[in-house]
Amino acid sequence: MAATILGQPSAAIEQIAVPPSRQQGLDMILIDEDAMPPEPELARASAAEEDVSWSGAAIDLRSPVHHLYGDMRRHLERYRDRWGQLPQVLVSSQGPAIGTGSADPRIPALRHRLGLPRQGGFDAALRSRLSEYQQAHGLRADGKAGPETIASLNKGAAHFERVILVNMERARRLPAPGFAGRYLLVDAGSARLWMYENGQPVGSMKVVVGAPDSETPMMAALMRFSSVNPYWNVPTDLTARLIAPRVLADGPTYLADRGYQVLDGWTEDAGLVDPATVDWRAVAAGDVELRVRQLPGGGNSMGEIKFMMPNEYGIYLHDTPGKALFDKDERWVSNGCVRVEDARRLAKWLYGYMPTGRSADREERVDLEDPVPVYITYFTIAADGDSLSFRNDRYGRDASLLARFRAEDSRMVDPDEQFRRAMTL
Repeated sequence: MAATILGQPSAAIEQIAVPPSRQQGLDMILIDEDAMPPEPELARASAAEEDVSWSGAAIDLRSPVHHLYGDMRRHLERYRDRWGQLPQVLVSSQGPAIGTGSADPRIPALRHRLGLPRQGGFDAALRSRLSEYQQAHGLRADGKAGPETIASLNKGAAHFERVILVNMERARRLPAPGFAGRYLLVDAGSARLWMYENGQPVGSMKVVVGAPDSETPMMAALMRFSSVNPYWNVPTDLTARLIAPRVLADGPTYLADRGYQVLDGWTEDAGLVDPATVDWRAVAAGDVELRVRQLPGGGNSMGEIKFMMPNEYGIYLHDTPGKALFDKDERWVSNGCVRVEDARRLAKWLYGYMPTGRSADREERVDLEDPVPVYITYFTIAADGDSLSFRNDRYGRDASLLARFRAEDSRMVDPDEQFRRAMTL
């Protein structure tokens, strides 16, 4: 089937020669937002034997699905039981953070929203309930009702249930347990990679993925070969934004000192260009596109190896000399490609050994005997074991999907009005 990435048809994405069943193949993992109905009926995760997908098609809930779908489904029920039964009332966002010792007039509404009696101050029970809510909703669990926490509370449980459902749809497009063989799963939402064999994860590592202005797309492709001791062909926008200004400031020696070459084209037989003959001001202004590549070596941004899965978006996995990034929580900084924490371990899993070239100064292609499917998805929740937590939607993808729901379906009510109504019953 033709691949679809971020709602755009991509006929050039490599087609996967496998039967078109969910159990066997690389179903496209992306929700095609443009093809979705304006008011999608998501799977309701009930005890029924059939559900409804985004497309309106029936889903046989007895059919095999990826284990992450099942995990999310169970957590959806738990979320509804724990947080969906609470009063869905608004708490005013006007005022300072509410914490221990506060005498804020919003405390009764806050207690009511979290299922506690309205009477009472900011006591240990309220602090504990707030911390529990924050922990579950991806907030700093400080036990205080600051602006972020109040904004989250005011979204209501229906909002977060739908976030879970959106992620279930993404998980449903991954291979079912009957998938035989190996595949890689990259989650741009958590910046992590998993290696799967016969439906089970056998290894994992951190990755660095695209920054919000250069997102790593949701896609599926076949990894067919690796490039050992690779060149790095610098994207033209980076050449304009980063390299050209430095050449203007430091001269052509900036390129030589860092192993950069300028070429006269993008073909394999492209010739070298003398950097002194280049109009670097025009390159910096974006008026001239220039091919710049970095030679293999220890400082090369691709590291020792890059793992190639041909696609029109130019996305691949690769090593990196910048290992310090993997010690950080913020790993959404790349230009779209995926940097892997331990390229040698990944190579050994793929090949059984770490491929090496005949010369450290020469890029060489090493084919995989059996191509390995790669799924890149985007989860904004973590459903691990007995815990569920919501993540930051770094790419803002959930918002456009959730906006398709009717506004009245997630309407919150004024707590004082609800209380007055309750008192008249």
